[in-house]
Amino acid sequence: MVRGAGIVVGAGPYAGDMLIGVIRPVESKTHTVQAEELDEIQDLLAAETPEGWQLASAPVAMAKKDTILIAEGTIVRRNGVQEIEADDMAALEAKVPDGYQLLSVRAV
Repeated sequence: MVRGAGIVVGAGPYAGDMLIGVIRPVESKTHTVQAEELDEIQDLLAAETPEGWQLASAPVAMAKKDTILIAEGTIVRRNGVQEIEADDMAALEAKVPDGYQLLSVRAV
């Protein structure tokens, strides 16, 4: 399980309430592209980014004595959000499948 930076509910005022957690898959891919202009780099990386994913980083380097730019773009999955329910935080965390991140928790 990967823990997110969302709201974490512990004991206290929420004790005894049903907890609902929002989870999503944690997945990333890396694509290396080459071009002569930064705009071209952006276009090439956009073409490699499927729906539901977004570009997280794309450091660019230029080879010595060359005009070709090389970028290694990392895209991350942002779709596939689901809700899970449990009676307490430990049970909720136990329900987060491998490869998923707990984004937030609310009590109902």
